[in-house]
Amino acid sequence: MAIKFFNTLSGKKEEFKPLQEGKVGIYLCGPTVYDEPHIGHARSAYVFEVIRRYFQFKGYKVRFVRNVTDVDDKIINKAREQESSDDIARICEEIAEKYYNIYSLWMSKMGISPPDIEPRATEHIPEMQELISTLIHKGYAYVVDGDVYFRVKKFKDYGRLSRRSVDEMIAGARIEPGEKKEEPLDFALWKKAKPQEPSWDSPWGRGRPGWHIECSVMSTGYLGVPFDIHCGGIDLIFPHHENEIAQSQAASGEEFARYWLHNGLLTINGQKMAKSLGNFITVEQVLTRYHPDVLKLFFLTTNYRSPIDFTWEKLDELAEAKEKFDSFLSRTKRIKRVHFSSRAESRNNYSEELNQFRQKFIQAMDDDFNTAVALGVLYEIVNLGNRILEDVSFSFVEKNILLSEIRQTLLEFGKIFCLFLQASDDEGYNQLVEKVIAIREILRKEKRFELADRIPEELMSLGIVIEDGKDKTTWRKGAKVR
Repeated sequence: MAIKFFNTLSGKKEEFKPLQEGKVGIYLCGPTVYDEPHIGHARSAYVFEVIRRYFQFKGYKVRFVRNVTDVDDKIINKAREQESSDDIARICEEIAEKYYNIYSLWMSKMGISPPDIEPRATEHIPEMQELISTLIHKGYAYVVDGDVYFRVKKFKDYGRLSRRSVDEMIAGARIEPGEKKEEPLDFALWKKAKPQEPSWDSPWGRGRPGWHIECSVMSTGYLGVPFDIHCGGIDLIFPHHENEIAQSQAASGEEFARYWLHNGLLTINGQKMAKSLGNFITVEQVLTRYHPDVLKLFFLTTNYRSPIDFTWEKLDELAEAKEKFDSFLSRTKRIKRVHFSSRAESRNNYSEELNQFRQKFIQAMDDDFNTAVALGVLYEIVNLGNRILEDVSFSFVEKNILLSEIRQTLLEFGKIFCLFLQASDDEGYNQLVEKVIAIREILRKEKRFELADRIPEELMSLGIVIEDGKDKTTWRKGAKVR
């Protein structure tokens, strides 16, 4: 079944048809690195990581680009707040680097993989200047005293993404003090340098790029013209993404991005999150109280396009839900991985039920990445596994085969959601320990007792306790011995 999702550009759900068979290029508007990442940032990064992973699950080769805005008014304003603001440009670099590292750290703790390419705005100034020069040459942009603006009225399709009338937008727009643009709706491509601010030489004098131009350059620079999917928060549709389309298509004369995906906003107890309201919640604040999987479960409970309201009570409930997954994975961690060829021994109602769950999960994700339904399937899979654990009618082999298949399915789907990553890591870890124990048994049979007896000592130093029973040797995790 093909993947279908809501395309903001067309305003309807469409079947995804890649530009190149088996490949997909995705661009996500990344962070402006001037402050701690909040849970709204985490939702956007997580939502599109899940989408990226699902494309990979379906067999696509994904090229995922997420930019970093490391020169911006917000960064400059933060630098000016510093007590020693003699060198604004240097302080801006320090702020950007500090908060980029913090953002990367918390996304890593969320289990979100780094993008394939993570370009920074300051690394692409020459390309931005080249695009601006093209727009000036074509009459879409004009220079006023060192600033460069885009002529919105000249681009006929302006407002198509946000479904806004240009005349209505012009009526509601105004020219800020100090701006010298022709029309209120025109937007800056290049900003004349102010004292001490970060700036670069250009044909129009020293200055720095406007916000919108960077994404046009970095998306097409790494994904081509056009490319498959452009992503971001719903709050970026206007003006950021609308302006990206205008300047990109005006310059190239071609389509910019074919599909546009936007995640919904996050509110706190029904209110918009804002520092001024005292409800600004950082990723760090959440992850110091809860396991990252709890926050991820919270994001999964709502369709990515819908708004989602955060409360601490909801996280408490989801922490309990997480325990159900942990309990099952813990009870089955010694189940050995069974190859698919062995499944013929377990063809019964349970196996058919699991197959139906697999189909239901894939159908949900194929239908506009419906994570709420797909997450419900994971709960059903765990319930099935628990029923099998309690069913005494199975032989040891039959139960082992079924539980292995269920565990593998849960971890496979969980990987798409960045869930149960520790349990997934444990799979290889457990297999390694089992092999070491098997080697010990061989050494004992060969009467090489001195070498065999050293293995429990070495494993104990790693926190692994070997327990020799009457018929079988088992192991468990204990405290590391230094």
